[in-house]
Amino acid sequence: MDDEILADQRELVELLESAGWDVTDAELSVYESPWEDDGTPEASVTLSARKRYPEEGNGDDDDNPYWIS
Repeated sequence: MDDEILADQRELVELLESAGWDVTDAELSVYESPWEDDGTPEASVTLSARKRYPEEGNGDDDDNPYWIS
């Protein structure tokens, strides 16, 4: 089961990377569901990723309303 869960995590990372994202952190938790009585394990994957977008215009940050100096 653990190999299947790790393969799923790798697939999610590959999907993000193929969309141009850089995965910076991955956390995988495997546990038995507290809501189900059958003991079937569940997994939770938390991924952190970043993506840089090209700047528009002349690159002068003085005109950028989102720039805080």
